[in-house]
Amino acid sequence: MASPSNTPDVRTALSDAACAFARRLGMFPPGAPVVALVSGGADSTALLRLLADGVFGESLSLGVLHVNHLLRGEDSDADESFVQSLCSDLGVSFVAVRYDVAAYAAGEGLNLEDAGRRVRYRFAEEELDARCDQAGASRESGRIAVAHTLDDRIETFFMRALTGAGSGGLASIAPVRGRIVRPLLDASRDDVRTWLGALGQTWREDSTNADTRRLRALIRHELVPVAESVNPRFRETLARSLDVLAEDDRLLSEMADAFARDFADIDLSAGEVAFDRDCMQTLSRPMARRTVRSALLVAFPEASRLEHSHVEALVDGLTRDGFARDLPGGLRAFAEYGRMIVARTGDESRCVAPGLLTLPGTVHLGDAGSITAADARSGDVSGSPDSVVIDATRLSEALVVDGVREGDRMRPFGMEGNRKLSDLLVDEKVPRRERANTPVVRDGERIVWLAGVRMSEHYRVTSETQRAIRLTWRRREDGA
Repeated sequence: MASPSNTPDVRTALSDAACAFARRLGMFPPGAPVVALVSGGADSTALLRLLADGVFGESLSLGVLHVNHLLRGEDSDADESFVQSLCSDLGVSFVAVRYDVAAYAAGEGLNLEDAGRRVRYRFAEEELDARCDQAGASRESGRIAVAHTLDDRIETFFMRALTGAGSGGLASIAPVRGRIVRPLLDASRDDVRTWLGALGQTWREDSTNADTRRLRALIRHELVPVAESVNPRFRETLARSLDVLAEDDRLLSEMADAFARDFADIDLSAGEVAFDRDCMQTLSRPMARRTVRSALLVAFPEASRLEHSHVEALVDGLTRDGFARDLPGGLRAFAEYGRMIVARTGDESRCVAPGLLTLPGTVHLGDAGSITAADARSGDVSGSPDSVVIDATRLSEALVVDGVREGDRMRPFGMEGNRKLSDLLVDEKVPRRERANTPVVRDGERIVWLAGVRMSEHYRVTSETQRAIRLTWRRREDGA
């Protein structure tokens, strides 16, 4: 860590630059609810200090979300404790979520970095929605603050250049994307550490960041230094190029979004996108690719997994009368009466994407419906497969909802010994096609409830229960 310094300009340089950057891009509306993703590393620690000090606005309603990925044992737990302690010192509300990212990555066929990113943002969206609702603010006004720096942007550019990406991918990390803002994106990692050193603020180091068997670490420690040796102003010049790429990509994306609205009929309730083949064939091939991807992402979250070859095949299919093709995520495309239809096949189960369930609150699970947590009425412990009452005093601050994982076990309510969730689903005669779409409510590494089947004995309400929570699963066909 950098040695502490009392030089005034060192103590103010980062805050002044970050404030000007955020203000220029309108990142933080006055009074906005803000959820900061804080891992405990230097970058996110600096972001937390800047937000807590009111650098981006004194009226912001700030809360911190820490996601413990359960990947590094005691070190992961120490990161969580560090962030919780820092939030306590700064008077900032703190929520921690413990989630097995390795199991999620294996189940979804993702690498750990991609899986962790999806999980963090999903939980952050849920927490921000809850904070906005609690504050009586529109959800659109809320912000998720992330501590990416210029170094992250450069490393991401190299990763995508090496593995393949279009202009949108090569533009790397955007400073603003929907409700997500990155106020440190113009600052270097060295700037951040120097500023923390001037404050005397410590942080946590993730030892895996030095493991050059990981692509990002290899780029950080070996490729970037070579580029800097060729051009000492490499970071500055590449940042300008990335800005130009991002501006061009933004314009093309806006055009593609407009064509998608005009040339595709997107039926969210039916889970179907119908492209007008004649209209789509008036577009250049690059614009047709963008338009197809734009429309599919509106209708199907799983369309983010489509690779370049899949989109190319769809563009080819626009000109073929007998076209048909299966796609990842249980999607199928086929030609029909002057249109190309992309729809879910209906015979492939879709896993429940992880969501954060606050107490009280509701988590929306797409095809799996929604689960609501509400304080139970005094003495009301009545239950059903889709609605149970649990002892909230045994819970962590927030719950996670996802799907069944290989090897999941719990002690079912009223039974002796642990049982596999997969066996419980079979015993309850849940159809095979529905099993992967059955929600599981988790309290860290403990299972609270296999929705629609049975809750855990560990969360039974007793005479000593001080607070009871009713969990209710509203299946999609129930109108949730």
